[in-house]
Amino acid sequence: MHTATVFIELGSVILVLGLLGRIAGRYGFSPIPLYLLGGLAFGTGGLLPLSASEEFVATGAEIGVVLLLLMLGLEYTAADLVTNLKAQYPAGAVDFLLNAIPGAVAALLLGWGPVAAVVLAGVTWISSSGVIAKVLGDLGRLGNRETPVILSILVLEDLAMAVYLPILTALLAGAGLLAGSITLAIALATAGAVLFVALRYGRLISRFVSHDDPEKLLLVVLGLTLLVAGIAQQLQVSAAVGAFLVGIALSGEAAEGAHTLLSPLRDLFAAVFFVFFGLSTDPTSIPPVLLPALLLAVVTAVTKVATGYWAARRAGIATRGRWRAGGALVSRGEFSIVIAGLAVTAGIEPGLGPLATAYVLILVVTGPLAARYTQPAVERLGGLMTRRRRPWAPEASGAGGGAAGAGASVKLPAQAVAADGAEPVEDPLDSDSGQTLDGLSR
Repeated sequence: MHTATVFIELGSVILVLGLLGRIAGRYGFSPIPLYLLGGLAFGTGGLLPLSASEEFVATGAEIGVVLLLLMLGLEYTAADLVTNLKAQYPAGAVDFLLNAIPGAVAALLLGWGPVAAVVLAGVTWISSSGVIAKVLGDLGRLGNRETPVILSILVLEDLAMAVYLPILTALLAGAGLLAGSITLAIALATAGAVLFVALRYGRLISRFVSHDDPEKLLLVVLGLTLLVAGIAQQLQVSAAVGAFLVGIALSGEAAEGAHTLLSPLRDLFAAVFFVFFGLSTDPTSIPPVLLPALLLAVVTAVTKVATGYWAARRAGIATRGRWRAGGALVSRGEFSIVIAGLAVTAGIEPGLGPLATAYVLILVVTGPLAARYTQPAVERLGGLMTRRRRPWAPEASGAGGGAAGAGASVKLPAQAVAADGAEPVEDPLDSDSGQTLDGLSR
């Protein structure tokens, strides 16, 4: 009887997830907010609370995190990561300062303590790679000049997780300074060793894993990933980091084949993960933290726009591309929920889960809108300000009127001047370069 109940509950959850995903696809937005809402509906205090299958869903959620990070690692090679680190580390530092600090300050103002401050700093720091990649593809910007800058920031954030997650794991476990330092040293040594092996012997590893039979390739990659993730968890490094490093070590045909085979599994278990996070949050606890979540979302949306603008300006991108880069980075999603989920499981702060849920819901919905409309809105605002400064232009007379006819007034269109007042709107630097960025498929 218990097994039948589990099957009924799991079947209902997965069926609802499929329907929610189809609704999101139909209207062209990320399904993450719908998955979170679905979890809230199935959780404690929701419409249809689960009872028998919570343990199974929890295990599926952990597998979802592992697969999310594995697929993320498959998108990069070790050489790509080293190149990005060398070229874009200043942008990564600015990204951290502008976006992690507001989260930490908010947690301290709410009286949640230093550990919760570290958690909320991570929640507000990391952009959603999956949502941003989808938005850029939908908007046809994969070949734009600013897109490599966006990708570099996302890569640096993903790399930073290899350091941040072990620190967070140690803090959540209540480890002291010595134990935390040992955990961090192990994580850094592991990451460095994997990068070295991937750079030196990546082809040999991929050749060993690769196989023409999809079944055998799937079993080897999935088994290796879960094994390494489990060992990493035993070493207090983080299963997610272990999976990410496995993905980095694979390249070529092995990475492409694994990506194709594991994508459906990733989507299934990732959806289960978002549902599980919703299950862990009581819907009645969200309204009290809705205002702080909204204020934090507004502040960190502005800081993300500033991050993208600065990084694109440093790369020599024209004004319109700078605003597009900033707007594209606003979305938060999977990583923010992963970080908050670790804290919720550890029982650090009761209000942290509801705040993170509301925060992600706000930004995962408004992020695609920011990507689409930030640059036009700034241009429109700049045009209005220009018109206020110059409401009319001198009339051109017939005697000295030049090209304009008598009585005609030469007005300044809102779209004729870029935000800095110097560059024309149509700038060669803003045109598509024709490049393709496979890394954005994540």
